[in-house]
Amino acid sequence: MLKLIRHLQDSELVATFQRKCGLLISEVEHQGCDQTHLAKSYKNPDATDSHGLIRKRCVNGHTKKQQIAAEEHDSNSNYKYEANGYEVVGSMQPQYEVRNFLFYYLFLVSASLGQEVFYISFLPCIHWNLDPFLCRRLVNMWTVVMYIGQVMKDVLKLPRPLSPPVVKLETRVNAEYGMPSTHAMAATAISFTFLFSAMDRFQFQFEVGLLVAIVLSTLVCLSRLYTGMHSALDVICGALISVVVMLVTYPAWATFDRLQLTHPLSPVVALVLALYLSYNYPELDHYSTTRGDTTIILGAGAGCSAGYWVNQQLGQTYEPEGDFPMPFPSLTAGALVLGCARFMVGVALLVITRQVMKALSLLALCSWHDVSVHDAEARQRKEIEVPYKFATYTAIGLVNTILVNKAFILLGLV
Repeated sequence: MLKLIRHLQDSELVATFQRKCGLLISEVEHQGCDQTHLAKSYKNPDATDSHGLIRKRCVNGHTKKQQIAAEEHDSNSNYKYEANGYEVVGSMQPQYEVRNFLFYYLFLVSASLGQEVFYISFLPCIHWNLDPFLCRRLVNMWTVVMYIGQVMKDVLKLPRPLSPPVVKLETRVNAEYGMPSTHAMAATAISFTFLFSAMDRFQFQFEVGLLVAIVLSTLVCLSRLYTGMHSALDVICGALISVVVMLVTYPAWATFDRLQLTHPLSPVVALVLALYLSYNYPELDHYSTTRGDTTIILGAGAGCSAGYWVNQQLGQTYEPEGDFPMPFPSLTAGALVLGCARFMVGVALLVITRQVMKALSLLALCSWHDVSVHDAEARQRKEIEVPYKFATYTAIGLVNTILVNKAFILLGLV
């Protein structure tokens, strides 16, 4: 079993998958003799020249320094580390060539289906154009699995695949750990939560829905291998964790719906719990985007939860009326135009909310802590990053669930 785990975590397995899909390190890069890294040596000051440059001869595409890092590092292999006596402040990703553009664009699009930006636009679209009930279920499950996945990354601290031999097509999350893949978790949870929740709301052939859910979640999972951001073990564990979470929570979905919408303390619990979890996120010895991303997710989830509670109290749930399960809305030209208009208005309101709340919260917090709003390092401090992102995305959740529908009524888009 241990041998299998090591095999699934091997970077070479990811590189092999990339090569079979037509994504390769370019021959010039692969055969190059020198690689340059900006570094500072703590154990051997003579290892650097007057400019702080370390030059090592390539051995089969790897430097001696990378081999040591692969064996000794206790931090993210794609971030700076000191385990081997070096602090890497810059790195050079290998050049690559694409020989199969079908797979290239297929997996890039699939990877985008697991990005936070997609969910923050896709989930409200379900609320505005299909059924707020489904959106509420999806937001709840998305928030839970993403929080679990983000925390597990920073607790387990397992590195992402090494590059080389892996080609990396994304850079933003290089400072994050790898296990588990939150893309795989979110894609699996969203696809199957939608399937199981929609069964009682709309008429469709279950087998077709199951096939669509499997294909979409599989494409997102494979895209994490293709982009070089996760090992096979990261992806498999991510998908399995979501499956376990869904199996454990599924019997309580209806009960949670009722408590979320009717209990007088529901919005208070949602907001306080989410803020508590954001502030008590696991601490790391370096800055990582995971804490900020997790705060965004928790804030959006808490805002939506409070908003749905308010709508229930006002008797304005905006849910479809009729006997369930009902047929899916007809996809006519008029419906498409109306849906696009709602989407554009809704997104515009969310973007305005984000910009206004971000500016106001940052101004207030930076003034309170006597730092400049333009100080990027100061904005990464927990006492500033957590409250400003939480306030911003809580407001987005509230606007999405309460005010956007009222705007639709005013504009005649209902």
